[in-house]
Amino acid sequence: MKVIICGAGQVGWQIARHLSGERNDVTVVDNNPDLVHRATDTLDVQGITGFASYPDILQRAGARDADMIIAATHSDEVNMVTCQVAHSIFEIPRKIARLRAQSYLTAIYSDLYRREHMPIDVVISPEREVAAAALRRLSVPAAFDTEQFLDGKVQLLGLTIDDDCPIANTPLRQLNDLFTTLRAIVVGVRRDGRLFAPEPRDQLFPGDSTYIIAHVDDVPRTLEIFGKPHHKQERVVLIGGGNVGLAVATELESRSDRIRAKVIEKNRACAEHAADILERTIVLNGDGLDISLLQEANISRADAVLAVTDDDKTNLLTSVRAKSLGCKMAIALVNDPTLGPMMEPLGIDAYINPRATTVSSILRHIRHGRVRALYSVGDAEAEVIEAEVLSTSPIAGSAIRDVNFPEGVLVGAIRKGSEIVKPLGGTRIEEGDVIVIFAMAADVPEVERLFQVSIDFF
Repeated sequence: MKVIICGAGQVGWQIARHLSGERNDVTVVDNNPDLVHRATDTLDVQGITGFASYPDILQRAGARDADMIIAATHSDEVNMVTCQVAHSIFEIPRKIARLRAQSYLTAIYSDLYRREHMPIDVVISPEREVAAAALRRLSVPAAFDTEQFLDGKVQLLGLTIDDDCPIANTPLRQLNDLFTTLRAIVVGVRRDGRLFAPEPRDQLFPGDSTYIIAHVDDVPRTLEIFGKPHHKQERVVLIGGGNVGLAVATELESRSDRIRAKVIEKNRACAEHAADILERTIVLNGDGLDISLLQEANISRADAVLAVTDDDKTNLLTSVRAKSLGCKMAIALVNDPTLGPMMEPLGIDAYINPRATTVSSILRHIRHGRVRALYSVGDAEAEVIEAEVLSTSPIAGSAIRDVNFPEGVLVGAIRKGSEIVKPLGGTRIEEGDVIVIFAMAADVPEVERLFQVSIDFF
């Protein structure tokens, strides 16, 4: 499979890492030579320095026989023109573009859009992906991280172990004996800053951050077992009325269960725009760090504050201030993944990394063979992979206990036909099964080897 990735920033680099690791022929294009060198020095990819929309640059990148092009530069216009050139001149079959501007998205998702006029097969909107991630966080307020797999039937939950957790200091192997019908597996534990895949004899201690893969129907019971209350979110304050905040507020308004939302937006024009679109949501114009404005928004009675401005520091500080004024939960949008370890000391309950959500969305749209979906945990420390078992896979026909999985790999869920099965040692993996696996970053290549077949893309 020959893939051209335009844009060697964090999103492009992560996609190149995944696809090159699966032995695809990957070429990275960027007009910044330093980013191109970083990609070629750290990954098994080719690099071209230049503007991705220029036909001669795409020609050098091998566009004549490319199977797919992914336009993920920082410019919407460059991404769109790149796809147009890839289609008109080089007839590349599959074209994916990342677009941010709401005006473009509105036109593309409306009836005005015609594929022959703007030949983009898949449009990825970071703002829409972040808004969806924010709504997932709000749906499980006790979790600091969450993602869905197996068509929404399985959920990854990040839960912190508190002092009063009922199962603290209990070996994980005993959980199966205590809760025989619970379809939930602890697949990752972060302790003292280190993330690892636990063994059956390991215990959970207060202060640990755990990653759990659970059947969606068993999520409420899982939260109860881990001592986490499942409160309904009735009052939400959004800091930031841009594309992300507006998308979240619009979705909250459309839901049947009434959620009272308020938006605080510093830019007056942006606040007026949000007020014109939203029907039942109160929009306040002002600084989210202003204590009097937060009090006017009744932050002390809010179930959650969602800070989604375009500035990481503002999001962190407003989240901390909202919690200090009595808000029950704080979720912050953070672009810099190195700030992740600061969330717990600051008392921020969850954070959203736009780059990670964008990468996961792109991979989810382009994969069709053995790997169906992928979610990056932490600062790319581990991955949760949804993969189909094909007939050529070395693990097909084997019981889980007989598969030589690395120590950093755990199976969290299996779908057999339409049934979601809790994986046990004696569970046999068959052709056609779809498995959700937690794997430490260093063990991902071995997981890929176990599922090694040629990948088919849409």
